[in-house]
Amino acid sequence: MAKTNSPVLTYRGFRGPAGGRATVIHPPQEWRGSTQQTCGLWPFTVGAGAPKIGVPMGRHLMTGASLCCDPLSWFMRAHFISNPSAFILGKPGLGKSTIARRWAIGYDHMGINTMFLGDVKGEHVDVVRALGGQVIAIGPGKGSINVLDPGGALGSLHRVSGAKRDELHTIIQNRRGNMVRALITISRGSRPSERERNILSACLDVLDERFGDKPPLMSDLLQVLREAPAPVRAVAVDRGDLQRYQAVTEGLESSLISLSGPGLMGDLFSHHTSEQIDPTRPVVFDISAINEVDQSVRAAALMACWDAGFCAVDVNHLLATAGLEPLLRYFLVLDELWSALRSGPDMVERVDQVTRLNRSFGVGQALISHTMSDLLSLPEESDRMKARGFVERSGMVVCGGLPQKEIPLLNSAISMSQTEASMLASWQDPPSWDTKAGVEAPPPGRGNFLVKVGGRPGIPFHLDLTAAELHVNDTNKLWHEEA
Repeated sequence: MAKTNSPVLTYRGFRGPAGGRATVIHPPQEWRGSTQQTCGLWPFTVGAGAPKIGVPMGRHLMTGASLCCDPLSWFMRAHFISNPSAFILGKPGLGKSTIARRWAIGYDHMGINTMFLGDVKGEHVDVVRALGGQVIAIGPGKGSINVLDPGGALGSLHRVSGAKRDELHTIIQNRRGNMVRALITISRGSRPSERERNILSACLDVLDERFGDKPPLMSDLLQVLREAPAPVRAVAVDRGDLQRYQAVTEGLESSLISLSGPGLMGDLFSHHTSEQIDPTRPVVFDISAINEVDQSVRAAALMACWDAGFCAVDVNHLLATAGLEPLLRYFLVLDELWSALRSGPDMVERVDQVTRLNRSFGVGQALISHTMSDLLSLPEESDRMKARGFVERSGMVVCGGLPQKEIPLLNSAISMSQTEASMLASWQDPPSWDTKAGVEAPPPGRGNFLVKVGGRPGIPFHLDLTAAELHVNDTNKLWHEEA
C-alpha cells in the first residue's frame, strides 16, 4: 500500500507544511456549574483545575477558573493543609488586608467569629461593624487594656472548679507573666534578667493570693514589689538585707512605674480594661489612635491585644469542655507582625508564647507582614530562625507583589519556582501615570496573589471585590475630597 503524505493531526493542529500548527495554545475559559446543570454538556465537563472548597476568592489568573480557599476550610473539610493557619506577605497597598477581610465575611456566614487583634490603621473597623461585630478602641483617651486580667478571664474562674479551675488559673498566670515580661522588654529595650523574671513570678503569685478572682492593676503589682514580702525576698536573694533587696529590684521597680503611672505606656496598661471582648461576635481592637511615631507603644498594644484575644479563645474552649458554654470557632488575625518583632530583643519568643494555642478544633489564625526581610532582619540569629518558622509552619502562604531581592529569602522558607518568583516580582511594579485623566493608575499587581501550600505549585488568582464589599475595603477615606 502506497504511503500517503497526509498531515498528522495533533492537539496543537496539523503538523507539517501549511498545516497551521500553533506553538502556543491558550487554555479555554472555565465555567463552574453543578452536575445537574452541566450533565448535558458531556464530554466538555471536567474536574475543576482550582479548589472549590472554602471562601470564594476570585479567578485563576491562567485559566479563569474560580478559586475558593481559606485556612479553616482547607484544614477541616478539604484536608489540603496540616494546620489551620496562613501567612500573608506582600508590599503595602496591594491588598494583603483585603484577603483577611474577605475571609472574615465568608467565615461570618459559616458561623465562625473573626478577631482582628490589633488594627493599627482602623482599616478593619468597617467590615466588623458591617458584620454586627464589636469595635474596641485602645489608645490615648480612647481606652485601656489590663494585661493582668487577659481577655477578662478572671471573671470565669468562679464558674469552674477542680481540675478545670486549676487549668484556667494556670492559663491566666502564664499569660500574665509572659505579657508583663514582654511589656518590660519593650519599655526598657532589653529583656529582664533571670533574677528579675523570678522576682516577677513571685510577685504575681502574691498578687494572686491577695486578689483571687478580682482583677488587680499594674499599680498593685508595683505595690507588692515595694512591700518586699518574704516569698519575693527569697527569690531576690537579698541575704536578709532590705537595702540589698531595694538595690536588686530598683531596675524592675522603675520599669513597673513606667507601666503603672502617667505616660503613654501607663495610660494604656495602668487601668482596668475599658471594654471586654464579647466572644460571641466578630471583634476588632482599633489601635489607630496610637501615633505611628510611637513604635514601642504600638508594639506593646499589639502584644496586649493578641494576648487578650487568644486568652478569650482559651476560656471559651475550657468552658465548652466543662459543658458551660457552646464551643465557638474562631479565626484570629494578627496584622503588622513586623512591628512587634522589631520592638525589642527576645520578642519572637514572646510572640510565639502569646499566639501558641493547643490544636483546638475550629481555631485558625493569619499572620500578616510586608516582607521576609521584616522577619529576617532581627539582630539575633536565634530570633531570625524562629521568625522564619512562622512562615514554615503556616498551613498556607499567600504572597502578593514582592521585590526581586525578597525571593531568595522567601525560598528559604517555602519552595518557589522561577516562574512563580518572576510573577511575584512583576506584581510589585509601580503604577503607570494616566496622562489623560491626570491621575496615577492602580498598581498592576493590586489584588493579585499566589497561594502556596508546601512544595506544591502555587495557585495565582485575582481577588475580585463585589459591590457590597467596596465600602468596607476603602482604606483611603481620609484622602477623599468632600463632595
